[in-house]
Amino acid sequence: MAPINVCNLALSSKEKLKIRKPVVEKMRRDRINVSIEQLKKLLQNEFKAHHPSSKLEKADILEMAVGYLRQNSQPASFKTPQQSYSDGFSQCLEETLRFLSFQDPTKESQFKVLKHFQNTQMGARGLSSAAAALGSQHGFPKRSSQGDCKVLWRPW
Repeated sequence: MAPINVCNLALSSKEKLKIRKPVVEKMRRDRINVSIEQLKKLLQNEFKAHHPSSKLEKADILEMAVGYLRQNSQPASFKTPQQSYSDGFSQCLEETLRFLSFQDPTKESQFKVLKHFQNTQMGARGLSSAAAALGSQHGFPKRSSQGDCKVLWRPW
């Protein structure tokens, strides 16, 4: 048997890190893999609906888990069709006003477009505060009465 040198047994901190690093990395990868397998088991029905016969990669499992969590957190912020319509109308009005502000036609044409939007929205539910703020920001007067509202004929 060869003699053992005691000096060789005492490893420097660099050598300890070199030996320990792969072990720590393997433990980390094992934890990730175990967690992904647990996700796969928890969301098994969801995976079967989207990918019935394919072998899922880790990235697929994570993406589907994120999608599932997003989908299940949505009902708290569910909007009625009327709210969605009103939000869309307000967004359209804001974009129109933003577009008109870049143009430099007469204020009269901008006023007519804004008045049309106000009349249309007032007939449905009332002008949103964002649209009213944008209108006043661009120098359009607020609507004074409902009496001068003209009904717009539409063929549909």
